[in-house]
Amino acid sequence: MSAVRIDPSWKEKLHQEFEKPYFHELSTFVRNEYETKVVFPNPKNVFRAFDVCPFEQVKVVILGQDPYHGPKQAHGLSFSVEKGVRNPPSLQNIFKEQESDLGHPVNHEGDLTRWANQGVLLLNATLTVRRGEAGSHQGKGWEVFTDAAIKTLNVEREHVVFMLWGNYARKKGEFLDRTKHLVLEAAHPSPFSAHSGFFGCKHFSSANEYLAEHGSAPVMW
Repeated sequence: MSAVRIDPSWKEKLHQEFEKPYFHELSTFVRNEYETKVVFPNPKNVFRAFDVCPFEQVKVVILGQDPYHGPKQAHGLSFSVEKGVRNPPSLQNIFKEQESDLGHPVNHEGDLTRWANQGVLLLNATLTVRRGEAGSHQGKGWEVFTDAAIKTLNVEREHVVFMLWGNYARKKGEFLDRTKHLVLEAAHPSPFSAHSGFFGCKHFSSANEYLAEHGSAPVMW
Protein backbone atom coordinates (compact mmCIF):
# COMPACT_ATOMS: atom_id res chain seq x y z
CA MET A 1 0.00 0.00 0.00
CA SER A 2 2.98 2.26 -0.53
CA ALA A 3 1.55 3.99 -3.61
CA VAL A 4 -1.76 4.96 -2.03
CA ARG A 5 -3.35 8.34 -2.60
CA ILE A 6 -3.68 10.26 0.65
CA ASP A 7 -3.63 13.99 1.30
CA PRO A 8 -0.27 15.20 2.71
CA SER A 9 -1.99 16.61 5.81
CA TRP A 10 -3.26 13.17 6.79
CA LYS A 11 -0.01 11.51 5.78
CA GLU A 12 1.77 13.77 8.24
CA LYS A 13 -0.75 13.17 11.03
CA LEU A 14 -0.75 9.40 10.61
CA HIS A 15 2.86 8.73 9.59
CA GLN A 16 3.61 6.95 12.86
CA GLU A 17 0.74 4.52 12.24
CA PHE A 18 2.22 3.53 8.88
CA GLU A 19 5.42 2.48 10.65
CA LYS A 20 3.84 0.34 13.38
CA PRO A 21 4.02 -3.49 13.28
CA TYR A 22 0.23 -3.89 13.04
CA PHE A 23 0.13 -1.76 9.90
CA HIS A 24 2.90 -3.76 8.24
CA GLU A 25 0.92 -6.92 8.99
CA LEU A 26 -2.23 -5.28 7.67
CA SER A 27 -0.45 -4.21 4.49
CA THR A 28 0.77 -7.75 3.87
CA PHE A 29 -2.72 -9.17 4.42
CA VAL A 30 -4.43 -6.62 2.16
CA ARG A 31 -1.83 -6.97 -0.60
CA ASN A 32 -2.30 -10.75 -0.59
CA GLU A 33 -6.09 -10.35 -0.65
CA TYR A 34 -5.94 -8.12 -3.73
CA GLU A 35 -3.65 -10.63 -5.44
CA THR A 36 -5.79 -13.70 -4.67
CA LYS A 37 -9.39 -12.48 -4.21
CA VAL A 38 -11.75 -9.87 -5.60
CA VAL A 39 -11.50 -6.98 -3.15
CA PHE A 40 -13.20 -3.58 -2.99
CA PRO A 41 -12.62 -0.70 -3.42
CA ASN A 42 -10.06 -0.31 -6.20
CA PRO A 43 -6.61 -0.08 -4.52
CA LYS A 44 -6.21 3.55 -5.59
CA ASN A 45 -9.36 4.43 -3.58
CA VAL A 46 -8.59 2.67 -0.29
CA PHE A 47 -7.61 5.95 1.41
CA ARG A 48 -9.86 8.18 -0.67
CA ALA A 49 -11.75 9.55 2.35
CA PHE A 50 -8.47 11.00 3.59
CA ASP A 51 -7.36 12.14 0.15
CA VAL A 52 -10.38 14.27 -0.74
CA CYS A 53 -10.93 15.73 2.76
CA PRO A 54 -7.71 17.23 4.22
CA PHE A 55 -7.26 17.17 7.99
CA GLU A 56 -7.61 20.93 8.49
CA GLN A 57 -10.83 21.05 6.46
CA VAL A 58 -12.77 18.36 8.33
CA LYS A 59 -16.07 19.76 9.66
CA VAL A 60 -18.16 16.62 9.91
CA VAL A 61 -17.28 12.94 10.31
CA ILE A 62 -19.77 10.27 9.22
CA LEU A 63 -18.65 6.84 10.37
CA GLY A 64 -19.47 3.69 8.45
CA GLN A 65 -18.45 0.10 9.15
CA ASP A 66 -17.41 -1.68 5.93
CA PRO A 67 -17.17 -0.68 2.28
CA TYR A 68 -20.03 -1.91 0.12
CA HIS A 69 -19.18 -5.40 -1.10
CA GLY A 70 -20.99 -5.38 -4.45
CA PRO A 71 -19.39 -4.67 -7.85
CA LYS A 72 -18.85 -0.98 -8.76
CA GLN A 73 -20.22 0.29 -5.46
CA ALA A 74 -17.40 1.09 -3.03
CA HIS A 75 -15.02 3.88 -3.93
CA GLY A 76 -13.48 4.81 -0.61
CA LEU A 77 -16.18 7.00 0.96
CA SER A 78 -18.60 5.63 3.56
CA PHE A 79 -22.21 5.24 2.35
CA SER A 80 -21.20 6.60 -1.09
CA VAL A 81 -21.27 4.74 -4.43
CA GLU A 82 -19.73 5.44 -7.79
CA LYS A 83 -21.63 7.57 -10.29
CA GLY A 84 -24.29 5.69 -12.19
CA VAL A 85 -24.66 2.94 -9.58
CA ARG A 86 -28.04 2.32 -7.98
CA ASN A 87 -28.22 3.78 -4.49
CA PRO A 88 -28.16 1.08 -1.78
CA PRO A 89 -31.06 1.07 0.71
CA SER A 90 -29.06 2.78 3.48
CA LEU A 91 -28.16 5.66 1.19
CA GLN A 92 -31.76 5.95 0.00
CA ASN A 93 -32.80 6.33 3.64
CA ILE A 94 -30.11 8.95 4.26
CA PHE A 95 -31.55 11.03 1.44
CA LYS A 96 -35.10 10.55 2.80
CA GLU A 97 -34.03 11.84 6.21
CA GLN A 98 -32.21 14.76 4.61
CA GLU A 99 -35.28 15.89 2.70
CA SER A 100 -37.50 15.55 5.76
CA ASP A 101 -34.97 17.33 7.98
CA LEU A 102 -34.04 20.17 5.62
CA GLY A 103 -37.50 20.67 4.16
CA HIS A 104 -36.51 20.68 0.51
CA PRO A 105 -35.49 18.22 -2.21
CA VAL A 106 -31.85 17.12 -2.13
CA ASN A 107 -29.41 15.77 -4.69
CA HIS A 108 -29.89 12.00 -4.89
CA GLU A 109 -26.63 11.37 -6.75
CA GLY A 110 -25.01 8.47 -4.89
CA ASP A 111 -21.45 9.74 -5.28
CA LEU A 112 -20.98 11.82 -2.11
CA THR A 113 -17.70 13.40 -3.19
CA ARG A 114 -19.60 16.71 -3.14
CA TRP A 115 -19.90 16.33 0.65
CA ALA A 116 -16.26 15.31 1.08
CA ASN A 117 -15.15 18.39 -0.84
CA GLN A 118 -16.96 20.52 1.75
CA GLY A 119 -15.22 18.95 4.74
CA VAL A 120 -17.26 15.83 5.41
CA LEU A 121 -14.96 12.91 6.24
CA LEU A 122 -16.84 9.82 5.05
CA LEU A 123 -14.86 7.21 6.94
CA ASN A 124 -15.42 3.48 7.19
CA ALA A 125 -13.91 1.68 10.18
CA THR A 126 -12.60 -0.98 7.79
CA LEU A 127 -11.26 0.27 4.47
CA THR A 128 -11.36 -2.92 2.37
CA VAL A 129 -13.63 -5.93 1.92
CA ARG A 130 -13.90 -9.09 -0.20
CA ARG A 131 -16.62 -9.19 -2.83
CA GLY A 132 -19.85 -10.49 -1.36
CA GLU A 133 -18.37 -11.00 2.12
CA ALA A 134 -19.36 -8.23 4.52
CA GLY A 135 -16.96 -7.92 7.43
CA SER A 136 -14.32 -10.10 5.76
CA HIS A 137 -11.49 -7.64 6.54
CA GLN A 138 -12.54 -6.78 10.07
CA GLY A 139 -10.12 -7.47 12.89
CA LYS A 140 -7.04 -7.22 10.65
CA GLY A 141 -5.87 -3.80 11.80
CA TRP A 142 -7.99 -1.32 9.92
CA GLU A 143 -9.97 -0.46 13.04
CA VAL A 144 -6.76 0.48 14.87
CA PHE A 145 -5.76 2.75 12.01
CA THR A 146 -9.12 4.50 11.72
CA ASP A 147 -9.31 4.87 15.52
CA ALA A 148 -5.98 6.70 15.33
CA ALA A 149 -7.39 9.06 12.70
CA ILE A 150 -10.48 9.82 14.80
CA LYS A 151 -8.43 10.28 17.96
CA THR A 152 -6.17 12.75 16.17
CA LEU A 153 -9.18 14.79 15.10
CA ASN A 154 -10.60 14.56 18.61
CA VAL A 155 -7.43 15.92 20.22
CA GLU A 156 -6.11 18.39 17.66
CA ARG A 157 -9.31 19.92 16.29
CA GLU A 158 -12.30 21.67 17.86
CA HIS A 159 -15.97 21.95 16.93
CA VAL A 160 -16.12 18.92 14.64
CA VAL A 161 -19.50 17.21 14.22
CA PHE A 162 -19.40 13.42 14.56
CA MET A 163 -22.41 11.50 13.25
CA LEU A 164 -22.56 8.04 14.81
CA TRP A 165 -25.21 5.88 13.21
CA GLY A 166 -25.82 2.49 14.78
CA ASN A 167 -24.23 0.66 17.71
CA TYR A 168 -20.96 -0.04 15.93
CA ALA A 169 -20.31 3.65 15.22
CA ARG A 170 -21.43 4.65 18.71
CA LYS A 171 -18.92 2.26 20.26
CA LYS A 172 -16.16 3.51 17.98
CA GLY A 173 -16.87 7.07 19.09
CA GLU A 174 -17.09 6.42 22.83
CA PHE A 175 -13.85 8.30 23.56
CA LEU A 176 -14.86 11.52 21.77
CA ASP A 177 -14.64 14.71 23.82
CA ARG A 178 -18.20 15.97 23.89
CA THR A 179 -17.13 19.23 25.57
CA LYS A 180 -15.44 20.47 22.40
CA HIS A 181 -17.19 18.53 19.64
CA LEU A 182 -20.80 17.83 18.71
CA VAL A 183 -21.51 14.10 18.83
CA LEU A 184 -24.81 13.08 17.22
CA GLU A 185 -26.09 9.54 17.69
CA ALA A 186 -28.92 7.70 15.96
CA ALA A 187 -29.93 4.29 14.66
CA HIS A 188 -28.26 3.04 11.50
CA PRO A 189 -29.95 4.09 8.22
CA SER A 190 -30.26 0.44 7.20
CA PRO A 191 -33.83 -0.65 6.34
CA PHE A 192 -33.63 -2.94 9.40
CA SER A 193 -33.23 -0.03 11.83
CA ALA A 194 -34.00 3.28 10.13
CA HIS A 195 -37.55 3.37 11.51
CA SER A 196 -36.20 2.77 15.02
CA GLY A 197 -34.43 6.07 15.42
CA PHE A 198 -32.71 7.20 12.24
CA PHE A 199 -35.72 8.83 10.63
CA GLY A 200 -36.39 12.04 12.51
CA CYS A 201 -32.88 12.36 13.96
CA LYS A 202 -32.38 15.73 12.19
CA HIS A 203 -28.62 15.34 12.15
CA PHE A 204 -28.11 17.37 9.00
CA SER A 205 -29.78 20.54 10.27
CA SER A 206 -28.24 20.05 13.72
CA ALA A 207 -24.78 19.83 12.18
CA ASN A 208 -25.26 22.99 10.15
CA GLU A 209 -26.61 24.93 13.12
CA TYR A 210 -23.60 23.90 15.20
CA LEU A 211 -21.14 24.77 12.44
CA ALA A 212 -22.72 28.20 11.99
CA GLU A 213 -22.58 28.84 15.73
CA HIS A 214 -18.84 28.19 15.66
CA GLY A 215 -17.98 30.22 12.61
CA SER A 216 -17.95 27.53 9.91
CA ALA A 217 -19.91 27.54 6.67
CA PRO A 218 -22.77 25.03 6.69
CA VAL A 219 -22.58 21.96 4.48
CA MET A 220 -24.66 22.09 1.32
CA TRP A 221 -26.18 18.67 1.78
